[in-house]
Amino acid sequence: MLEIGVFHNGASDLPVVQTPEGVVVNDGSLAEVHAGSQRTLINQIRQGVLADELGFNYFFMTEHHFQPEGAEFSPNPLLAETAIAARTRRIRLGQAANIAPWWHPIRIAEQAAMLDVISGGRLEFGIGRGYQPREAEVFGWPFSTIQDQERNRAFYQEAYEIIIKAWTQPSFSHQGQFYTIPPVFTRWHHKQTIAYFNRPKTGRRLDQALSLGAPDPYGGANPVTQNATILRELQVFPQPIQQPHPQVWEPLTTERSIKWAAQRGINGYFIAEITSRLRKNVEMYFDESERCGWPDRLNRGRPKYGWDAEKRRGIATARYIHLVLPGQDPERELKRFKAGLELQWDYYGPFGFAAVLGEEGEPVDLNKKVDPDSLIRKKIALFGKPAEVCAEIMKIKETCGYEDFMFHTWFEIGGLQGPEVEEQMRCFAEEVKPLLARACGGQVENPDIAPNLAPGSTK
Repeated sequence: MLEIGVFHNGASDLPVVQTPEGVVVNDGSLAEVHAGSQRTLINQIRQGVLADELGFNYFFMTEHHFQPEGAEFSPNPLLAETAIAARTRRIRLGQAANIAPWWHPIRIAEQAAMLDVISGGRLEFGIGRGYQPREAEVFGWPFSTIQDQERNRAFYQEAYEIIIKAWTQPSFSHQGQFYTIPPVFTRWHHKQTIAYFNRPKTGRRLDQALSLGAPDPYGGANPVTQNATILRELQVFPQPIQQPHPQVWEPLTTERSIKWAAQRGINGYFIAEITSRLRKNVEMYFDESERCGWPDRLNRGRPKYGWDAEKRRGIATARYIHLVLPGQDPERELKRFKAGLELQWDYYGPFGFAAVLGEEGEPVDLNKKVDPDSLIRKKIALFGKPAEVCAEIMKIKETCGYEDFMFHTWFEIGGLQGPEVEEQMRCFAEEVKPLLARACGGQVENPDIAPNLAPGSTK
């Protein structure tokens, strides 16, 4: 079976230009970039709604900030997807990813759970560590800097543990390397809290929730702090509709991250991985999953290899897509496609992403510019008529050995206007998706789940 999604990274719709230094950026003043980001935000929501109408199964967004260059824009995917959720009934809403070290884990647990509740249980929760210092050093805590990879990784893994606790335990505490929740000095002698936990039906004893203390002359005038009563546990509201919690996703690249995700039943997301590397990484993920007894949030055992549509478990991959539409000049469209790709990879390249483009054993010069022709040649970017693009997508499934197939489309690139992206989405849905579904034995149809907003809703 086929499941298919849309990946949206928020490229600028401003024209693309090459500077005298040979670097490609968007051709806009800062004022024009600010206006463009407003259009991009509206386009993201419009295209999420359109993806639902066109029968895509998933809409995934990223989290990125502070970028005048034009490659990415997505400051709060959970907020944007809440707007999408309120206007849709079927599409599942994911992130690749929310960057956990930039958030307090309780705060992001609350916001993600809110999306799950509002959408009626359609959240696919993505987490990542981040990699761009301009973002990470502004939002990251001093002890989670991306310039100290081991500290960042430890922080990220503890944040994940806290999020899962917040979602699955009605009342909890946490003592870790980076967080003590609640802090040991949190005074809370509140008569209403004491009265609530004194009731037998609460399900938690008063002495578990609070450590009652005697009056304290240093407590001040506030009656909540006049006694040395300490808060021992927190209750985080809301919890998600999906039980025990929504499926978790992580964008993956390294062997260490692949195995960490597999050990916890976290789905993997590979965005710009050449097919030979993807095949190796899928194998690594499933080998590690088997070694660990097939971890899964619902203890459902072994999933189908590559992807299991019924369990929504396994590995997703994405490719840039640009279809030649009827009446278009193929040469002109190829030139525009290459320009948009070059804008994106002139941004990604300096971060070392050229490494994921190399074949096994092939030396990769991380300082060399990634040209758009190589992206097309290596099938990271698919260009052509619908049947041609379909054939290339199916080669990914066959080469990697997917049983069911989870594939995400990436239509928006620098320089494309919102209506042009939507035209690409419509053509793909009408011309390519049926071919893929036929070749995969059918496409999963998401259930109709109205957003949980109607008056009197009892979901």
